[in-house]
Amino acid sequence: MGQSAKLWNTLKWLPSLLTQSLGRRPHPGPLHLIFSLADHFEPSIVPGGGERHAPLDEQERRLENWCRVYPRLVDPWRDRNGFPFRHTYFYPAEQYQRDLVQRLAEHCRAGWGETEIQLHHGIERPDTAQRTRQAIEEFRDALVGHGCLSRLDGTGLARYGFVHGNWALANSNRGRACGVDNEMQILAETGCYADFTLPAAPNPAQVRKINAMYECGLPLDQRAPHRRGRDVARGRKVERYPLIMQGPLLLRWRRPGKNGFAPYIENSALTTANPPTLDRVQLWRQANIHVTGQPEWVFVKLHCHGMDPRDEEGMLGEAMTRFLRELRDAEQAGAFHVHFATAREMVNILLAACDGKEGSPGQYRDYRLRLIRAA
Repeated sequence: MGQSAKLWNTLKWLPSLLTQSLGRRPHPGPLHLIFSLADHFEPSIVPGGGERHAPLDEQERRLENWCRVYPRLVDPWRDRNGFPFRHTYFYPAEQYQRDLVQRLAEHCRAGWGETEIQLHHGIERPDTAQRTRQAIEEFRDALVGHGCLSRLDGTGLARYGFVHGNWALANSNRGRACGVDNEMQILAETGCYADFTLPAAPNPAQVRKINAMYECGLPLDQRAPHRRGRDVARGRKVERYPLIMQGPLLLRWRRPGKNGFAPYIENSALTTANPPTLDRVQLWRQANIHVTGQPEWVFVKLHCHGMDPRDEEGMLGEAMTRFLRELRDAEQAGAFHVHFATAREMVNILLAACDGKEGSPGQYRDYRLRLIRAA
């Protein structure tokens, strides 16, 4: 990509980021922070390895280590409803391994998270709508067999949350790493209740609309119909799925040394190099992502790559323990109320807000999208 194209890809969303970073302020009253962590969960990941995958025995070792260590790490730090900080594991459909997914499903049933769908495609050449639909439907049905996913009001088609593994949701990266203009329509027709890909910045797939939860505003068979959209609002039922659930995206300044300040993009990614901290919580609050008309419920959708060996310390080390401890201490000091939610639970809380529900958001975790249980 040439320099002019890179500049345009930045300029298309930078004005929105500047405006919101300078002007948005969180709700001043009693605040409920609803945290959800979308984990691009890829046991096969090889740092810097491109499309290479780790051997299956290494994937099994990584997953077993995760399932052993993670519960011990987060169990002492629970929200006001008694829930631990859980991951939503967006597992790559194109890398499905039955035994690995079964082990992950058992981990989730024990109370440590939920499993949803991720897809990498169109990398070597543009994908087709037919192949995309087939990959999603086959993996969706496989996950149902593992006792994963949900149904709207407990009936009908299996519902799932989605993450585009290459960020290029609905071919939003100029045809690269996707190739399917009508991907959003395919998601809608196969049961996707919400997409959790964004923010993608600094990737060129980032759209101009930021810090929002909304219904796509353009026809779903068009490329990147999530470029525009109608924010969800209290008193107005959601009519169009999948919803777009964005995480915080802000522009901030930090002191790199003794010679002044440098700008950086806060894109709500958790890594070893940039772990969660209370300072970042203040930025996430400032993004002020909420259902219009209900500003006291603030939604903080984060993302990570939990299986990336480079981020093991950030996910399973002292930085995470310190964050959870400090978050609890801040809540006990009266700064805010904390609610740890899965992706599905976060959307349920959103739907309850749209229906005019009030009080503690934690009581609406299973409001409409209800888990499928293993037979």
